[in-house]
Amino acid sequence: MAKIVIVDDELTMVQMITELLRGEGHDVFPFTNGIDAIECIKNEQPDLVITDLYLDRTSAFGLEILKKAKSLPSPPVVIVITAFGSIETAKEAMKYGAYDYLEKPFNVEEFKLCVQRSLTFSDTFRENIYLKKALRKKYQFNQIIGDSPQIQQVIKIIERIADTDSTVLILGESGTGKELVARALHFNSKRRFAPFIPINCSALPEYLLESELFGHRKGAFTGAIHDKKGLFEEADGGTILLDEIGTMPAVLQSRLLRVLQEGEMRRVGDNVPIYVNVRVVAATNEPLERLVKEGKFREDLYYRLNVIPITIPPLRERKQDIPLLIAHFLKDKVFTITGNPFKLTKKALDALMVYDYPGNVRELENAIERACALADNEYIKFSDLPPTIQSYAENAGITDEELDQIVSLPITQNSQNNSSNKTVPHSTASQDSLTLKSVKPLKDFIKEKERDYLNKVVALTGGDKEKAANLLDVSVATLYRKLSEDE
Repeated sequence: MAKIVIVDDELTMVQMITELLRGEGHDVFPFTNGIDAIECIKNEQPDLVITDLYLDRTSAFGLEILKKAKSLPSPPVVIVITAFGSIETAKEAMKYGAYDYLEKPFNVEEFKLCVQRSLTFSDTFRENIYLKKALRKKYQFNQIIGDSPQIQQVIKIIERIADTDSTVLILGESGTGKELVARALHFNSKRRFAPFIPINCSALPEYLLESELFGHRKGAFTGAIHDKKGLFEEADGGTILLDEIGTMPAVLQSRLLRVLQEGEMRRVGDNVPIYVNVRVVAATNEPLERLVKEGKFREDLYYRLNVIPITIPPLRERKQDIPLLIAHFLKDKVFTITGNPFKLTKKALDALMVYDYPGNVRELENAIERACALADNEYIKFSDLPPTIQSYAENAGITDEELDQIVSLPITQNSQNNSSNKTVPHSTASQDSLTLKSVKPLKDFIKEKERDYLNKVVALTGGDKEKAANLLDVSVATLYRKLSEDE
């Protein structure tokens, strides 16, 4: 059953459509007055609006209803109808977002089919919005786990540049989370509703990579049996991630440089330029400066890519984040037989803390996944860890017998980093009697009070910073920046 608003100045038409749709099981709100209909649309949030274009037979007030409906946060699908054969006006309505139009008199079966198609479209459209919101939530800044200074610095940089169009070069070893950072950049930017397209430049041979990136025309080469859009075209308006950019062949480097400089590209086998609006994020696990010196990478392209570099530290350089990462990986895992959440023994945690992780965060995640699969109860023991970690730990002197003591891991709320769990310093001047020594600059006092208030709101929302930002009427990026200032 769907909510449907009907607007027509002919009472008999409204009654006929209302009876027809209620017979189909829909919840119908009939109107002969456009102003009242607009109020209903705002209050009821319908799935479908069916409106006559010429409600007073002189002006196309139906267009105003259409514009109001499409301006809502969750806009309904709109079908416009007209009795005056004004197809041009109906086409104008399509430009403003109408799904379809019908000319009176219309066939009942044609009308029912049009309604059915529009409601199917409405379901798909709203599901798409829901999935995009879910993706955005999944790739919020707080999904980058860690409270070490190195990771907090990465988060601050991402917050500041997410909504710009600047090209970004992400540097880091394999497994450090370069793609996660790229997705966080995209899904927290103004481009978040456009495509995010990642491609591994080392995964394809040169001729296939060229076709994938720039597309080709039919007959451009053997096997090109039809025209094909390239990923730059597919990503128009959005973001493209060029992973392992250092492996890109020289001939494609020059073509990429053209895209970055002019926003222009050509399909393979075509002389017609195509203009695209794409934010380029490149990632590499090897220093491009060395490749430039060796003549394997274009120097001019390097400087085009290196507008804003972000270096993600390896896990061995931020071991204080390991307990938080383990808690994040264990958050939704339970022992199958008892349904109890997994916990770690002290020896297992000690072993995980001392290991150097050449595979970085990805290797730690795989180690936790393996331990959960092999554990004979909800307690992950030293013996459940991968042999490489066990051997490394024993060589490092972790040889005590297995301890029964279970360690407490940091609590994560909605897989966030524990910045929301940090204790906020309160003003001593507000708690104790004011003295000359306790007086501080007004701006510092206000900043402390502001941060105290922000943390209380975050706590009220259970750590949901997006909800807290909405309540505070600020952006999520602003909330994160204010919470982390001068900590």
